[in-house]
Order: sequence, then structure tokens, then C-alpha cells
Amino acid sequence: MTHVVIIGGGPGGYEAALVAARLGAQVTVVERDGLGGSTVLTDCVPSKTLIATSDLLTEVESSAELGVEVPRDVRADLAAVNDRVLRLALAQSADIAGRLDREGIEVVRGTARLLSAREVEVVEASSSGQEASGATRVVEADAVILATGAHPRVSPDALPDGERILTWEQVYALREIPEHMIVVGSGVTGAEFASAYNGLDAHVTLVSSRDRVLPGEDEDAAELIEDVFRERGMTVMGQSRMASVRREGDQVVVTLTDGREVVGSHCLLALGSIPNTVDLGLEDVGVALDDAGFVRVDRVSRTSVPGVYAAGDCTGVLMLASVAAQQGRIAVAHLLGDAVHPLDLQKVSSNIFTSPEIATVGLSQRAIDEAGLHVDVVMLPLATNARAKMQGVRHGFVKLFSRRGMGVVVGGVVVGPRASELIHAVSLAVSASLTVDQVADAFTVYPSMSGSVAEAARSLHPR
Repeated sequence: MTHVVIIGGGPGGYEAALVAARLGAQVTVVERDGLGGSTVLTDCVPSKTLIATSDLLTEVESSAELGVEVPRDVRADLAAVNDRVLRLALAQSADIAGRLDREGIEVVRGTARLLSAREVEVVEASSSGQEASGATRVVEADAVILATGAHPRVSPDALPDGERILTWEQVYALREIPEHMIVVGSGVTGAEFASAYNGLDAHVTLVSSRDRVLPGEDEDAAELIEDVFRERGMTVMGQSRMASVRREGDQVVVTLTDGREVVGSHCLLALGSIPNTVDLGLEDVGVALDDAGFVRVDRVSRTSVPGVYAAGDCTGVLMLASVAAQQGRIAVAHLLGDAVHPLDLQKVSSNIFTSPEIATVGLSQRAIDEAGLHVDVVMLPLATNARAKMQGVRHGFVKLFSRRGMGVVVGGVVVGPRASELIHAVSLAVSASLTVDQVADAFTVYPSMSGSVAEAARSLHPR
């Protein structure tokens, strides 16, 4: 029986474990903090739970347009919200633990490091949770999968204190809605939290070092989101780079590189992520890392050392839970000799949980331009959609890209409420290389938001 040791119990680790067990392998998972990893315990699941409350309040704000009168003082109890956030995170972690247990997978609470490509030193956490006092053993492995994730980047000039200066893992300790939340960083994490706290009725200032929010995303989508942010009272500071953050009593002061200062009650640092690849013995074994410390992998999750694979945020390939899980499944399929479909980033769908959401799949406009591809593009505003009108939706659109002359769908963007659900139809089209005519010919419900996907496809009918 093949023995697979997996270091890390996040999506990349636990999905790999489940597949390996079903294929007949003996599996040991070593996890330091809890099954589900940061995705479940401190990142994706908690943040989207918080955002769900924020989205509800945003909908309530616009209820008058639908003929519903609500009291003006409707507010969230942030203590209750965060208690629910943490409770759901622990419940999800417990569900994962149950799944692994039912498959006969050994789970070790502790840390691990490679002694060689076939030997893993495991330090078990004691019953008190202190790693140093736990037992140490060497586990023989036929293959190792690294799925150790990443953690928030901080700056020496902006050190979190867990009370007023926070990383995105620390915000769930807040008991009251911040009077003025300053969010530093306008990437996906920064934009999501800025949107969430804005919806919770905090005054929000978003500090962006670039000329617009979400600089790596579709330009039309990013411009729409920035317009919505400003419309809802958010202060968006473009081309404003943080120099330092300091606390002064019950206030925080964010100093910019041009000397300006922004004063608020709290500051959330969204400065990116650092891979958890230190003290794993990787360099001694010969596992290649890039300049930022991420594990180098190929499309079937192999590292530079035979028998050692890696999945998830520690690889820096595309920091999404869905990609981590797929990398883990691919790694197991490859090492156990099962059918393998190498990772294809051109078919990955992703979502930004701002309000409205931004969902994308396939080739972006930037990728199309850089490759010099000939494509046809259509963008339909949701404001013309009958269902959107009924629900009072004013912001959003559906955009499709198709190969000119062939009509094959190669990418798409959906901006709107629950775009994360609407993008699936476009994702199927991209994954299966469907033509716009095939997408248009599939029936949609009337009225429905998804009708705009079919309408956009009809607009791209090759002539």
C-alpha cells in the first residue's frame, strides 16, 4: 500500500487526502492549526460569512425601491456576527474532520518537516496544544504533498496589534462596528473587506497604491466597483502608497509616502500573502523555491524533487481554494498512476465577493490583448434585464469573449448580485469549448439573470 504524507490540512491537503484514500493509499495528514486550514478557519469561510451579513444590510438599504419600509436604525450586532462567523468556521472544520475519519485517514495535530524525499519528521502537539512538548517521530512516506498555505504579509512600519491595527485573520475579534476603518491595499482582499465594512455602515477609506481598485481584474468591472464604492460613501484614495501605520490611543494614523496622514479608528492591512515554506526542510532536500519563497511546481503539482508534490497557496500558482483543491487532486492522481488532467489556468473561474460581486472565467481582456488573439466581445448591462429590474438591481453586466470566425467562448465576466453562481454557465462553455450558438440555444428561465448570458451569446452569433 502506498503511504502518502500530506503536510497541511487546507483544501489542497484534505482534498488530496480524500482522493488518495479512495484510490487505496494509506494517508497521514499533519495539520498545525485545524483541518480546513486558513481557508476555513481564518480566511475564506469567515470572510464570506461576514460578507453575507453585509450583503443583507445592503439589500435592506435598497428595499424602499421595492416598496418595503424598514426602520432606519437597522444595524448589525458585530459581536453576534463574529461569534457566528467563528462558530461556522469551526463547524466546517469539524465536518472535514468527520469526512477524513470516515475514510480511515490518520490526522496528526502538529508540525512536520522533510528529512528526505521519503522521510518526514512529525512533532505532535501535546494535549495542551504546545508543539514543543509533543512527541516526535519519523514517518516513512512513498510520496509527500506540501499544502502548507500562506499567511498575511505585514510591514515593519505597520505591525498589527490585534486591536486597532489588524490583518484579515484578526478582524473577527472585533465586538463593535469600527467608526472609521482604513483598509490598506486595494487587491481582492482589500476590496472585499472595504465593501463588507461599508455595508455594515462603517465609514471606510480604501488606500490604493494603484490608479484604481482591483488593478489585476477586468477594467470595466473594476471601474464599476469603484464607482459603486464612491456612490455608497466610501473614500477611495488612488495612487496613495502607505509608508507607516501607528496607533495613538483609540485612533490609528496611516502615513502615506507623500506625507499625508489618514486618521481612523481601525486599520486593516491587506498587503498580500507570504507562503508558509520556512522550517520545512525544503532547501536541505532540494525542493526549489522562487524568489518570494513559493514552491515551484509544474502543471501536475510536481516539485523539483521526485516524489514530493505541492498544492495550494504555498505554490503561489493562483491563490484560490478551488485551485488548491484541484492541485491536490491532480497530485494524487499523478503519484498513484490514475488518469491525470494537468491544471489549466485558462479554465479557472473565480469570484470577488464585493457588492456587487465580480466573477470571471477563462481568458481576460488583458490576456487576449497580450496574446494578440482575434476575439469578438459583447457587454450587456444588467439594468436591461427584466429580473434585475424586478429586484432593483442597477449595477452589473455580463461580458463574453468568443474567437472571431469560430464563435467559441474563451472567457467571460459577470458583475452583479451572486455573480459567483451566474458564472457557472460561462465556465461550462469555456471548459467544453462551446460556441456562442450552443450557449444561446440552451433554454434559460424567463425572467432570470442568467437570461443575460444567453442574450450576450446571441449577440455574438458569427455572421
